Amino acid sequence: MRLKGIDPLLSPEILHLLASMGHGDDLAIVDANHPAETIAAKTVTGRLIRLPGIRVEAAAAAVLTLLPLDDFTDDPVRFMQVVDKPEEVPPAVADLRGAIRSAGYAGRFVSLERFAFYGAARAAFGIVQCGDARFYGNVLLRKGAI
Repeated sequence: MRLKGIDPLLSPEILHLLASMGHGDDLAIVDANHPAETIAAKTVTGRLIRLPGIRVEAAAAAVLTLLPLDDFTDDPVRFMQVVDKPEEVPPAVADLRGAIRSAGYAGRFVSLERFAFYGAARAAFGIVQCGDARFYGNVLLRKGAI
């Protein structure tokens, strides 16, 4: 399905998810290594949406064409930290940061310890899992008001 002006990566399932989210709800976009099926079962929607073969930054860029980031909080963008190397920025995260900056976000980036990220992902509204096999390509995006 294609709609004029809508990024073709945004499937009907993703469009429904984004439209259903409210201000302050989180969307997790995760890589192929993430235990997304298990964690998605605990989210508000309870289901996992997959984007096989898609890199995480492409998914984030597509989502951010429609999803405003929350500007009433200090941490609308949160990444998973590298285990035992919290200051390291893996390639997938560098690419995600670039896509998020290109979408107009000028705020700060926050990183969460691995298990804290899993906990935050469980509390998310929904999860989109990409086919990106690079490690640590995981981000939480908090929806702002429209």
